[in-house]
Formats: sequence, structure tokens, C-alpha cells
Amino acid sequence: MAVKIRLARHGAKKRPYYRVVVADGRMPRDGRYIELVGRYNPLTNPKTIDLDLEKIDEWVSKGAQPSNAVAHLIDIARSDAPAPEKKQKLSKKAAAKAAAAAEAAAEAADAE
Repeated sequence: MAVKIRLARHGAKKRPYYRVVVADGRMPRDGRYIELVGRYNPLTNPKTIDLDLEKIDEWVSKGAQPSNAVAHLIDIARSDAPAPEKKQKLSKKAAAKAAAAAEAAAEAADAE
């Protein structure tokens, strides 16, 4: 039996909330799992990462393989640093408005 430590998605449409679970690799993503070992909420600011590292270490010692996403969450939880924030991309309209405002401010500074 291939045991995986992975994320199970819960929450409403476009409002994801994840449980970190230990599951048989053959089970569906949100299907039956063996044990719940943590929670992850990407929508809060800062992101909420609540993992039971002792249980995770116990399962890894038994041969469970964490997924890439869970391995990244474990690294963040062990370092006690906040999760890295992604920069928000401006839309084309917002970028154009910001450029126009910067241009107007430069012209105003030159006029003085």
C-alpha cells in the first residue's frame, strides 16, 4: 500500500480550504483518508498553516511520501517564517493609470 501525505480540498467554489491528510495513494483526492495531520488556509493573510509535525514525522518514518505541496508546507512550518507572499500583478488598466499618474507627477515637478 503506497501511503501519501497530501492535500484534500474543501470549501466552497473559489474559496479553497485544505486538510493535510495521510491517505492510500489509490484513494481519490477528497476521498477516504487514514489520518488528518494538519490544515492549510491560503485565503487568510498571512496564510494559515497548522501542521502536527510529530504525526507527520511518524508517518514519514513508516514510509509515507509527502506530495510536493505538503513538503513545501512542512519546510515553511519548520522554519517558523511566514509563507512567502506573491506580488500582486496589476491589470493592464491599473498599470496604465499608474503610468499616467507618474507621468503627470513628473510634468508637475518639471513645471515648478
